Amino acid sequence: MNKSIKIALAMYCCLPLCSFAQKAEKSISIEVRNEWNKAKENEPVVLKVKELNAGFTVKSAVVWEGNTEIPSQLDDLNGDRKADEIAFVTNVPAKGNKTFKVVLSSEKSTKKYPSKVYAEMLVSDKKGQHVPISSVSVPGGILYNQLHHHGPAFESELVAYRIYFDKKQTVDLYGKFHKGFEIKESQFYPTDAQLAKGFGDDVLRVNASCGLGTLKGWDGKKALHIDPVSNRTESILAYGPVRTVVDVIANDWQYQGAELNMTTRYILYAGHRDAEVKIMFDESLKNKVFCTGVQDIINSKSFSDHKGLIACWGTDWPVNDTIKYAKETVGLSTCIPQKYVKAEVKDKENYLYTVGADGKKSFDYNIVFTSMKETFGYKTPEAWFAYVQEWKKELEHPCKVTIK
Repeated sequence: MNKSIKIALAMYCCLPLCSFAQKAEKSISIEVRNEWNKAKENEPVVLKVKELNAGFTVKSAVVWEGNTEIPSQLDDLNGDRKADEIAFVTNVPAKGNKTFKVVLSSEKSTKKYPSKVYAEMLVSDKKGQHVPISSVSVPGGILYNQLHHHGPAFESELVAYRIYFDKKQTVDLYGKFHKGFEIKESQFYPTDAQLAKGFGDDVLRVNASCGLGTLKGWDGKKALHIDPVSNRTESILAYGPVRTVVDVIANDWQYQGAELNMTTRYILYAGHRDAEVKIMFDESLKNKVFCTGVQDIINSKSFSDHKGLIACWGTDWPVNDTIKYAKETVGLSTCIPQKYVKAEVKDKENYLYTVGADGKKSFDYNIVFTSMKETFGYKTPEAWFAYVQEWKKELEHPCKVTIK
């Protein structure tokens, strides 16, 4: 064997094995069926990656409806750097169904879709600049004033939310005049020039209330903040293009004679004004009672179906500055599956249900709001209360997803 051949063979043998690894793919057909008598718009479809049995580590996925590629996203929700869920949204006619092809791949993709949601969390540095972060954890659990808009903010084209980084963990609201994205530019605090252009703004002064659907403790008479805790963490797990996912973790919450490790997850989908709320614990619950609902806005009108749906409509100043800012009118609603409801209650600040999930590690519910400033929303309490009753029916009729 001549010298040149030996050198070439040696170089070949020294190449990393990954250079010869072949791309792995798997195509899966799924059916999304709407058995309800009304059409579904922007219906979330979520696939658990483990249940798809790819046979390899899934690093990218593409969803096809016929010959059309539709936006989707692959999310790592537990921080192990492996994909847990594939998510997309679709429209499905009443009593109809659609079939999709999902192509899983072992290779990463640089593909980007136009985003229909947005999320950000900003910390203020010593120079007053706002630095993007995806997660922050604090012993004792208060970072309210160091975060630009007091916690993570996220939006669809219809609405925007933020979560306070303090013991209240309150869901606060940003209402819009027009559909579109504003948080990246306004950062929840629009300038006078932006307001003149038609930007929206904060529309709710939450005070010590549960705001919109914030989970609280319950002492038998009033709602309690999530305090004391040993550590509080807030994170943005997914930025889009189909959904944002935000986690709020309270470790060692001293509550009702126990230490609870609780994660509150907020999921906002493209095309939605409502958000999903998932409450998760590391151990099964034992006779623990919590509460959630909606804030009792000053002189508000309320509606309840006494089976987990609570709503209100009211007008108040959104901030303490009553000179520069005008009063805002909003409609709020929280919808809790009846199986988690223990009782309907009221305290000074809130319309509430007490809730629990004995023997389980998690429970979930949904929240939604409208601002009367919306050109696309609801203008009267009657219209709002009618909407939330239909919203509850829609939540109770999710599409069925079948892997074919």
